[in-house]
Amino acid sequence: MKRFDLRNLKQDFLPRMVELVERELDAGENGIFLFEIGDFSGVQASADAILENQWTLMNSIKFNEVDWTVVIKKEIDLEAIEKAKKEAEAKAALELKKAQQSDEDDEDDDDDD
Repeated sequence: MKRFDLRNLKQDFLPRMVELVERELDAGENGIFLFEIGDFSGVQASADAILENQWTLMNSIKFNEVDWTVVIKKEIDLEAIEKAKKEAEAKAALELKKAQQSDEDDEDDDDDD
């Protein structure tokens, strides 16, 4: 779990929050983000960004009179894992086919002798 203080960015915290989740959090890891409430639009915008990026909003709470805290869990990218698995299976199948072809070619060479 990592903590990020974005209060110095005032109402412009959202792009930085998204960047930090993408770059600084590992899949399955939680991040705590502290930002200024302002007119409360940032609270809804952060929730919308979390939903849009398919992360999990673990908690959203008023920290004090001027600050808000959200806890975000960066979900594991199942699509990327599935794609990598399929690519690995295809590569293994291709290598097996090449090996079988090589064995057949070797047998053909032995038959010629």
